[in-house]
Amino acid sequence: MTWVFIGLIVVILGWTLAIYNRLVRAKNQQAESWSGVDVQLKKRADLVPALVECVSGYRDHEASVQQQVAATRALENPADKLRALVAVAESYPELKAAESFQDLMKKLVAIEDDLQFARRYYNGSVRDFRNLAESFPSNLIAGWFKFQPNTFFEVDSVLERNNPEVKL
Repeated sequence: MTWVFIGLIVVILGWTLAIYNRLVRAKNQQAESWSGVDVQLKKRADLVPALVECVSGYRDHEASVQQQVAATRALENPADKLRALVAVAESYPELKAAESFQDLMKKLVAIEDDLQFARRYYNGSVRDFRNLAESFPSNLIAGWFKFQPNTFFEVDSVLERNNPEVKL
């Protein structure tokens, strides 16, 4: 009879430890997944202004070249026109503003995709933790040890649902 009682205590303790450890893993996964959201937000905050500045600078550079070409066309002497156009062409052999803008758009889409993935991963981690913490019998252990699930990622205001404004 004593061995049965001791065996029952050992099983209950083992079961409690196993559930406790699952709750700890799920809680840590929640924290790690939220960190992933922060990483992507930081990436966006760092990269978007730099990309916009780069493309804006290139756009301004191209506008300068176009102004030089227009000024060259206004010259009267054909030989002067030719020399000026050759000088502009040699100074600025390739203008690819359209490609720069397309590249900017691709990078912005990639950043937003990464951020969306991080948010979904976080919400999945919160869901998994909630399922574990609210299901019987693990809810008993979660309650005893005061495990609380995080809230799902949700946008607080309608303005936050919009992408950041990009002005070129």
